[in-house]
Amino acid sequence: QVQLVESGGGLVQAGGSLRLSCAASGRTFSSYAMGWFRQAPGKEREFVAFISRSSITYYADSVKGRSTISRDNAKNTVYLQMNRLKPEDTAVYYCAARNGVAITTHQSYDYWGQGTQVTVSS
Repeated sequence: QVQLVESGGGLVQAGGSLRLSCAASGRTFSSYAMGWFRQAPGKEREFVAFISRSSITYYADSVKGRSTISRDNAKNTVYLQMNRLKPEDTAVYYCAARNGVAITTHQSYDYWGQGTQVTVSS
């Protein structure tokens, strides 16, 4: 079992930055691929970024070049640094863990956090 707790969301003006954190319980954090997803009101949950067990990263086109995902296995934490935020980035952001290879489909992730709200004002 893995428990995930996100933090770092908030209200920010367009063009600003936020750093989301996701703290994981358990001793096997390094064996999980980690992903960030987001869901805006009335929309499907969508992929944002993932980082594999070997720290290979991949981003959705919508955030590529503006976001960086990273992990600190010693702290059991994964981060999402988001820069040059846009109003369309407004959503609840979730981190997720997958016991396997990193992929973009949210249905394949095994554990989820409760989410953290990001609101970008124009």
